[in-house]
Amino acid sequence: MRFSKWQALGNTYLLVERADLEGPFGPDEARRLCDPHEGVGADGVLEIADLRGAEADLIVWNPDGSSAEISGNGARIAAMWLARRSGVAFPRLHVGGRTVPARVGDDEVEVDLGDVDVGKPEALEIDGERLEVTPVSVGNPHAVVRREPTREELLRIGPLIENHERFPGRTNVQLVRPDGPTDLTVAVWERGAGETRSSGSSAAAAAAAAVVHGWCRSPLRVHLPGGTLDVDIREGRAIVSGPVVEIFRGETV
Repeated sequence: MRFSKWQALGNTYLLVERADLEGPFGPDEARRLCDPHEGVGADGVLEIADLRGAEADLIVWNPDGSSAEISGNGARIAAMWLARRSGVAFPRLHVGGRTVPARVGDDEVEVDLGDVDVGKPEALEIDGERLEVTPVSVGNPHAVVRREPTREELLRIGPLIENHERFPGRTNVQLVRPDGPTDLTVAVWERGAGETRSSGSSAAAAAAAAVVHGWCRSPLRVHLPGGTLDVDIREGRAIVSGPVVEIFRGETV
């Protein structure tokens, strides 16, 4: 199986084309490829399911073998790959029922992730504490918590919120700290992946919650452990931009 490995602010993905595969790609293959000891190692797999010039269908696989409705960084990586493949700077992806238009520069990619729905804050019982959580949908579920985004706190409450009964399909989790009118620091616990250095959809969810709650105004610079993404919450839609880097290409045996 041929693949390429990419990173977006430390968020790593393997990209494969269905046309190159000898058989169907599924959870077992995703787990094997993402495993750093028995496979290549990555935060997920991007499967290009159907390629039509400058458009493609995209399936996002988590390292635990589950599939994700959408991935902001995954979409940005796939858009860079598609732009290089087609020679078109404005490719389009179809993922999780959404059409994601992109704009690709030399090493920067901007994607329009579509509508962001910010729910009302809810109180959840987490590890003996009542936490205020804001549910957000970017096509996939998120739970935004205004709390100091330390790694210790993320590792403690991230998995508890991810698997809370409030979220029967599990959820992504963001701990956020407003640092000014247009700056937000975020720590991310990804559903199916755990602690993650960067996440495009999480940056969008955190930014949207911050704008709705009045913590910040758009556009924002969202600071993650892996670096900074620019997020513009525009008429209820999330535009996310930042760097994308191809690391290497290879072939499994």
